[in-house]
Formats: sequence, C-alpha cells, structure tokens
Amino acid sequence: MKWMRSRWAVAACLAPVLGLAGCGDDEPADTAPPTIEAGDRYVAIGDSYTSGPRIGETSGKPGCEQTTGNYPHLLAAALDLDLVDVSCGGATTESLTESQTPPNGKPVAPQLDALTTDTDLVTLSIGGNDGKVFGNLVTTCVGLASRDPEGSPCATLAGSADAELASAIAGLADKVADAAKAVRERAPEARVVVIGYPQVFPATGTCDELPLATGDYPFARDLMQRIVAAQEAGAEQARVEYVDVWAATDGRDICADEPWVAGITPVGRALSYHPYAAEQQAVADLLQARVGD
Repeated sequence: MKWMRSRWAVAACLAPVLGLAGCGDDEPADTAPPTIEAGDRYVAIGDSYTSGPRIGETSGKPGCEQTTGNYPHLLAAALDLDLVDVSCGGATTESLTESQTPPNGKPVAPQLDALTTDTDLVTLSIGGNDGKVFGNLVTTCVGLASRDPEGSPCATLAGSADAELASAIAGLADKVADAAKAVRERAPEARVVVIGYPQVFPATGTCDELPLATGDYPFARDLMQRIVAAQEAGAEQARVEYVDVWAATDGRDICADEPWVAGITPVGRALSYHPYAAEQQAVADLLQARVGD
C-alpha cells in the first residue's frame, strides 16, 4: 500500500479492520442465532462511524469521540442491554489487537480486550481506515480538486497504483472475516453482526458540500462500494450476520436533499464527512429489527 502511505499522507478518521488468525473456514454456520434479551452484554467494536462524533453527549475514553447518540447507545437503550462501547475514532485494524492513542487522548486498550466469554452480542464496523482509504477520499482528493475542478485528479493519482489499491481493498474481506472469527474465539456464545457503511458519495450529480473534482465523484463512490462489498464478503466468509446499511441509506448521501452524512460544513451536530444522528438512529433500528424480539 505504498501509494497510500507515501503519496496520500493525509487521512481522516474512520474505521478499524484487522488481520488476525481466526478459526478454520470449515466452522459450521449458526442455524439459529441466539435471542438477545434485556440485560445481555453488548460489545460495540468500530471506528468513528460507530462512535458517532458530535451527535450526542461525549462518553467513553477521551479522544475516541464516542457519544451517547451513536447506534450502540441507541440500541442498548431500546433493548435494555449492558453496553460496552469500545469504538474509537481513527481506529485501524491494529487497534483491535494493539493499543491505540487517539488524537487529543490517552492510549486505549485493544478493542478485542473488551470481549468476554459471557458476551451476548458483538457488532463490528470495520474497513475504511485500513490504508487510509476513506481518509484520503475526503482529504487528499478534496485538496486536489482545485488543480483540475472538472477533471479527475484523485483518480489519476491513484491510477498508477490501481493494482495495489485493488489488492488492498480485496484483502479487506479476509481481514473482516478474520476479525469476526477472532471475536467468536473470545466470545464463543455471542451473536456477531458486521455493520456495513452508509452511502457517502452520490450516484449522480455533485454538490458544494462535497468539494471533489467533478470527475472524481464516480471514483470515490466506486471505492466506497468496494469497501462495503468487502465487508459483506468478510461476514459471509466468517459465517456471521451482516447488516446492509448501504441499501438503507440510498438517497441519503452527502449531496441528498436530506443527507444522513455531513459534508464539509455540517448542519447541526456532526463531524465533517461523518454520520448525522438520523443515520445512527437508522442503524440502531436495523439492528433492533435483526436481533430484537
């Protein structure tokens, strides 16, 4: 991933994905997911699309930007669960097995350390921060737009290393699968659910809130779709559940009339290029419908 580390040096906060050795691929699938009941222990693992920066009161470790308006808190309140939220803005795959020091915060423990044998539910939202892919889309690509507003300077920059980029994203499926398997090793009785990312970039059109070069819009959306596809494939490979947030947020991207993801200048409480409260509520509702009675 040299192209992302050297030429795309600037990145924003998003997701944790990890590469771990898991249990064998021949592990049988769960045929009847355990029912989640009031009082069950729920561990939320993820990045800033899970921690929900600025959409509620601050909670959790300083610097991780967890808020009470994020979907783990909303789900826990709806189902009366015992929540352990270890999501943290800027987390990468290594943050699941190694200590992370978030901006303006102190070191936090590896996220998988929160898992116990009596954990009943685990949600994972991972993938976007590996290789700084998402961060580069909303920082480097935006920064390049002024050089060629009607062109595709970001896609051109990445083009010389397209095979490497494709390989990096293709590898995410295995990393998501390994993460889910590692969760099951530590919490063998838990119901494990992988949460996909929402639609951030529009299918058509452009807008001031997403100041990419015109030709880079399709590139950004395609890259995000590939990340989400890897999340789903990883969940399938590990034989755990998957919640499709992409489909549920159709028409709610940054350029929508009623966006669920903030643009460069958030309207209300949100961090730039991160979910609004409505998106987090939608994810909580999807999860409640999936795991609740």
